[in-house]
Amino acid sequence: MPEAPKNTLKTSDYNLAEKNKISLQFIEDVTSNADEVQKKVLEEILSRNAHVEYLQRHGLNGQTNRETFKKAVPVITYEDIQPDINRIANGDTSQILCSKPISEFLTSSGTSGGERKLMPTIEEELGRRSLLYSLLMPVMTQFVPGLEKGKGMYFLFIKSEAKTPGGLVARPVLTSYYKSTHFKDRPYDPYTNYTSPNETILCPDSYQSMYSQMLCGLCQHKEVLRVGAVFASGFIRAIRFLEKHWKLLANDIRTGIIDPQITDPSVREAVMKILKSDPKLADFIKAECSKESWQGIITRLWPNTKYVDVIVTGTMSQYIPTLDYYSNGLPLVCTMYASSECYFGVNLNPICKPSEVSYTLIPTMAYFEFLPVHRNNGVINSVSMPKSLNEKEQQELVDLVDVKLDQEYELVVTTYAGLYRYRVGDVLRVVGFKNKAPRFSFICRKNVVLSIDSDKTDEVELQSAVKNAVNHLIPFDATLAEYTSYADTTTIPGHYVLFWELSLNGSTPIPPSVFEDCCLTIEESLNSVYRQGRASDKSIGPLEIKIVEPGTFDKLMDYAISLGASINQYKTPRCVKFAPIVELLNSRVVTCYFSPKCPKWAPGHKQWSKN
Repeated sequence: MPEAPKNTLKTSDYNLAEKNKISLQFIEDVTSNADEVQKKVLEEILSRNAHVEYLQRHGLNGQTNRETFKKAVPVITYEDIQPDINRIANGDTSQILCSKPISEFLTSSGTSGGERKLMPTIEEELGRRSLLYSLLMPVMTQFVPGLEKGKGMYFLFIKSEAKTPGGLVARPVLTSYYKSTHFKDRPYDPYTNYTSPNETILCPDSYQSMYSQMLCGLCQHKEVLRVGAVFASGFIRAIRFLEKHWKLLANDIRTGIIDPQITDPSVREAVMKILKSDPKLADFIKAECSKESWQGIITRLWPNTKYVDVIVTGTMSQYIPTLDYYSNGLPLVCTMYASSECYFGVNLNPICKPSEVSYTLIPTMAYFEFLPVHRNNGVINSVSMPKSLNEKEQQELVDLVDVKLDQEYELVVTTYAGLYRYRVGDVLRVVGFKNKAPRFSFICRKNVVLSIDSDKTDEVELQSAVKNAVNHLIPFDATLAEYTSYADTTTIPGHYVLFWELSLNGSTPIPPSVFEDCCLTIEESLNSVYRQGRASDKSIGPLEIKIVEPGTFDKLMDYAISLGASINQYKTPRCVKFAPIVELLNSRVVTCYFSPKCPKWAPGHKQWSKN
């Protein structure tokens, strides 16, 4: 198997060109020999885990060849292995899924039963993630040279973590990575030279973290060559934060003293090494931020910025117009494709348009299989995958090198950390090849109807939440005739909007407080990722219910039929994205109501707090 590039160079003998060459050659080697690499990856996973309980249970008996593996081991979803995950979470240290000790759980933004999914991981996976990160900049420098001469202003944050009853840490994958020595004690590399000191990234208080990172970014504004965050939504939140707090930030730069609201001693110490009194810079910030228009604010304040590095694929594409506005149309770059289950691949043409982003899966990361997806075509395309596969569907899975151009697939992974033929839930389309490895565009997360940040709400969950809420209408002899939903990202942060058409049988008017209670009940009924986004991260705004005129949903059906939908097969979409449909609904709104407060949320799983 081609050897992964190593970063052992010291500052003095750092040969950037040589390091980049080695990384690019690694990509060339693994994509040219994709099938051989995949075969070896599977053999390695199966031989080292030959005696684990899960594989024994399925009668693999130490076999490591692909054919036997595919016959013996079923394709699964999270619910299939949840009992095993729960045993590990509760302290069972026997070799259930993996021969190496499970070092922690990575909490997925996907949920099961309203709680975050727990993905097992092992210590060595940090090395695999670091490898993928190390490939990004060598690829980027082919398109944008000279990035080593400046800094990256990236807004990176940790999130809260919890402990399972058995004592394992459960936290998001990025929190795990930022807290690891791979990130904190990273060797010298001009490409990981950020404006934010580690202390500001690792500060658990989101206000202090954002404030101090923004302050450091402003102080070093001429050195910044690239800006970014993980998701587009997070970067826009940072710009909105600047809109709210630029006067305080400019004052700190004028005086050379950090605002007293920043109380974390390690953050203050790290920032004070960068912050120096600079009245001229403070005047410049004041002049730019006082202007009526904030169009192009990124290139105005950080004039040497060459691109914005954020994820704008999938549901994040809704933020592209806002990013274009703030950045004066700078390239929007998506560099990598990863999840809590596994880091997958890199974008080998990062300066492409957001609509043309594709990822090449790196064959050393895990063993990949692909389940063909068949669309349900209506006016609104939907991808709904069956929970469990019959024997015929199990046999439809194909290997990495056998996927077909333009076909859509659901990604299935077998990882070093104990997931076997696990359905990730992402739908990908083959758009080309790099040598023998396919390039995929990300189409969607299956079954997701609403998403603002890292939240993912599906139709079943939304239906259940709405059902809980309409109980508030019963005393007024009112029922919900029809509804749909919309992720509104014109506000920052974005928020969920529900359009409700009511049947009013009673004569008593419904007071506004009842609709506000409906809003809150829906929020309380949604999953923990949504509630964390509302209550802790403040990355999602209050849910809104818009009451529409009677007959609105008939108009919606008429419109859909005029576009070619079959009257016999038409059913009301539970989520709308198409601008003319949103406009139609908004034109018939009578009244609007917002959730009056944040829903309850606490770190960890509900059942853990009962122990």
